[in-house]
Amino acid sequence: MKKMQYTSLKKLVENLYQNNQFYHDRMKAQGVLPSDITCLKDISKLPFMYKQDLRDYYPTKLFTVPNTDVVRYHVSSGTTGKPTLVGYTQNDIGYWTEALARSLTSIGVGKDDIIQISYGYGLFTGGLGLHYGAEAVGATVLPSGTGGTERQLELMQDLGVTTIACTPSYLIHMATVAKKMGIDFRRDTKLTKAILGAEPWTEGMRQRIEEMTGVKAYDVYGTSEQGGPMFTECEERKGIHIASDIMYVEILDPETGEVLEPGQKGEMVVTMLRKEAFPLIRYKIKDLTCIMDDECECGRTSPRIDRISGRSDDMLIIRGINVFPSQVEHVLMQIPQVGDQYMIIVEREEDLDRMTVQIEIKNEAFSDKIEEMVALQKRIEYEMKKYLNVAVVVELKESGSLPRFEGKAKRVIDKRVF
Repeated sequence: MKKMQYTSLKKLVENLYQNNQFYHDRMKAQGVLPSDITCLKDISKLPFMYKQDLRDYYPTKLFTVPNTDVVRYHVSSGTTGKPTLVGYTQNDIGYWTEALARSLTSIGVGKDDIIQISYGYGLFTGGLGLHYGAEAVGATVLPSGTGGTERQLELMQDLGVTTIACTPSYLIHMATVAKKMGIDFRRDTKLTKAILGAEPWTEGMRQRIEEMTGVKAYDVYGTSEQGGPMFTECEERKGIHIASDIMYVEILDPETGEVLEPGQKGEMVVTMLRKEAFPLIRYKIKDLTCIMDDECECGRTSPRIDRISGRSDDMLIIRGINVFPSQVEHVLMQIPQVGDQYMIIVEREEDLDRMTVQIEIKNEAFSDKIEEMVALQKRIEYEMKKYLNVAVVVELKESGSLPRFEGKAKRVIDKRVF
């Protein structure tokens, strides 16, 4: 495998140096030539690529093939500035499909399954990626996309859907709507698996989802820059398997840039070994994880990364303390009275940061007795401060009062002006 990776890396570096002005100049500034890459470890000599590079060279200045070889574009939803645009050759579509076919096989999805894909289709990579992967393993695809939740639930029942792919927040929304419609996932559907991603979620959220629906929930990983969702957990659900011949992973210390050993958490840097239209070498993806250092009981020997705990650019700095939304969710999921929806609001008052967490409380836990609600509020604030090391204001909300999202959930509103 290492020999295969090195061969792919060498070919990739030479291609970029010869055919891409951006990477040629970046390597030259770093003082490195393709001939300096003599083994896999020499990847550390190569310069990084950053998300800003994709915006600065928008739309296609980073591409290394002529437009006539590009068979598809996907565009990410940019929050600031230009979005990121990714192009695919037919071979790029092929390896993306192959990666997902391997992943779906690892969780037991095959020709006997009907998979409902409730990710967005179109510019977003999630829907079409899983669609092609599912067809490759012989599954029957229901390309439902997002929205029309009641209709989706009817089709799920009518067609005997066994697997669903969507965001965690949308599956929770579906379960809430199903309850109102008198639909019991366990009794009234054949659903057994859920492939969830496109937004951060915790083990606590996994437990909540499985309790609500009775399905087995699997994590899926991938970004638009890499090509889309590609890798999932296997049936053991102890880390996400990475196809080593497709993606090479490094974990770096975010502060020093030092390569970390397996088991040490840091920032993931990825090199896509087989991309043609839009190659990536040492792309700082900003996801925080570690390479797991034990062997998986499923028998696969591919490396695994731990659940993504957040992104370094999602980090909130509150009065000098680093806070990730996933940490807030971790605390909330330990408290049985807390529902599944929350919102983090950050403001600045008199030069000091103030973080408010609005939390829906389960119907059975909501009380007209003010003293009971105040006690619950104070308990959550205490647990937050103990875990986050920063004071948080908690606002308790009735179930159903916070906004719902059919795509990615929006959990943070930062009103500060820097």
